[in-house]
Amino acid sequence: MELVLIFLIICIVICFLAIWYISIFNKYQDYIVRINEAEANIDSTLRKRFDLLNKSISLIKGTCNIQEDILEVIIKLRSRKLSNFELDRQLYDAINEFNTFKEKYPELKSSESFLRIELGIHESESEIIAFRKYYNDIITKYNKLIRSFPSNFVGKISHFEEKTYFDGKNMNDDIINDFKL
Repeated sequence: MELVLIFLIICIVICFLAIWYISIFNKYQDYIVRINEAEANIDSTLRKRFDLLNKSISLIKGTCNIQEDILEVIIKLRSRKLSNFELDRQLYDAINEFNTFKEKYPELKSSESFLRIELGIHESESEIIAFRKYYNDIITKYNKLIRSFPSNFVGKISHFEEKTYFDGKNMNDDIINDFKL
């Protein structure tokens, strides 16, 4: 009778631990799915920005009769593979150059196509800000789960590792000057 009771207690404890493990594991999976969703949204918005800037090249050249290469950053990006963070930085440089052309050549402001591109770039700015914030919020929650006791045991068993924020800064290394402007 005692042996059956001990066996029953062991089974209950094992079931409790299994349920706990599955619960924490599912929480990790939820964060991973949300992180992937945020990355996909960021990627989509960055592609939209790239396409808008790419379309603006021929429009600016045609409207302003410019012969030299413009928005060279965009031209160089066509054949490169970059992370979302690196692409975001490069696109900001191109947007600054785009705005320079807008100020330098007032005839661009009378082009409906140019104004649509400018509006699209402006709209994508608010989108990318929101997606970055969402991504970083989810990363914070995910990293807290990895560091917190007892969920860190599930993270170690499942080989989950901390993730960096959208800006690419690793808050856990010794390098304090790894953010580039």
